[in-house]
Amino acid sequence: MAKLNFDELAALIECNSHSKNKQGVDQHGEQMIELLAPLGFSLTRYQREHIGDHLLFHTPTQAGKKILLLGHLDTVFPAQTFTDFHQDEQWVYGPGVCDMKGGNFVALNALRQLRTQFGPIHNIDLLLVSDEEIGSDDSKHLTADLAKNYDACLVFEAAGKNHEVVIGRKGIATFEIAITGKAAHAGNHYSEGIDANFALANMLLEMTSLTNLQKGSTVNVGKIQGGIGANTISPHSSMIVEARFSCVKEQERLLQGVENICFAIEITGVDITINGGLQRGVMAPSPQQQALLDDITHILGSQLPVEQRGGVSDANVAASVGTPTLDGFGPFGDGDHTRHERALKSSFELRVEQVSKILTAWCFNNLDSEQTSKLESSALAQ
Repeated sequence: MAKLNFDELAALIECNSHSKNKQGVDQHGEQMIELLAPLGFSLTRYQREHIGDHLLFHTPTQAGKKILLLGHLDTVFPAQTFTDFHQDEQWVYGPGVCDMKGGNFVALNALRQLRTQFGPIHNIDLLLVSDEEIGSDDSKHLTADLAKNYDACLVFEAAGKNHEVVIGRKGIATFEIAITGKAAHAGNHYSEGIDANFALANMLLEMTSLTNLQKGSTVNVGKIQGGIGANTISPHSSMIVEARFSCVKEQERLLQGVENICFAIEITGVDITINGGLQRGVMAPSPQQQALLDDITHILGSQLPVEQRGGVSDANVAASVGTPTLDGFGPFGDGDHTRHERALKSSFELRVEQVSKILTAWCFNNLDSEQTSKLESSALAQ
């Protein structure tokens, strides 16, 4: 395997692509377009007005397994906050080195290996979205629609500490709930008021009670506000609520539970407005996913370690439409979402080797030895 050029990764890292920096995200997208063009990929650009454009790099299709590689262009760091890249003998440091420009770099170099060995690539597409770090509210619909067309999806979020791949992620729902009561003087006309704060307090207790840690389900009322002063019955209050769940049955229970609590509290006279809902569905282990893992074990000659995570990613979206999905094919790193983000150099090399072998087996294993020899000779001549 050719030695990885981490100076090339540095150029990607130093381009600020904060989710709300459309210009920067699009600039980073142009970097990826330039890097992938020599590999023969065609481009479909999904233009967006307020966020970065989503990019689908695609190759010709023919008989055989069709693979979607999935990543995101955006990071969590605003411009002029954390933009520097540096490296030492073991680590690379900077915004996105593991989440997830580093993961995209793994995918890029694995594809380069295929191009070098076999020439033209087929049946492998790469989708890079621009809004994963802010919930994928726009791109999730595109990802879901596209993912249905593939036999497998590999996602390039960071690997686990022991190079685990991710077989399960909790789903997430977020709600913004506004409560409207009726103001009244707390001293003179107490009974004429309808207390929005009191309704919120009861709802908070009820919603928190939906949590079931044994089933991996949590409901968190993360932010509350309301009222206008100590001598006024509160005419308004609001809360932001997050629910996480690890199976579809719990997903349904919590979504219905939040809705029921909101409807029930209206008996006190308040009006309730709910915005939001399911953000990303559960990514749960499945027989189809296990078959994928078994195949990878056969290809690599050893089992990949696996883990489940509470955090979400676009793997949730791909898995939700029934496409067998595995996440965590990026490098191992830590400190992501902080100024201490780093990734292990040797981990990049391992992941590139693994992904190259997997994609070779899936997309080129129908070639006989004579065809393979011709392709390799042709590729070397280019």
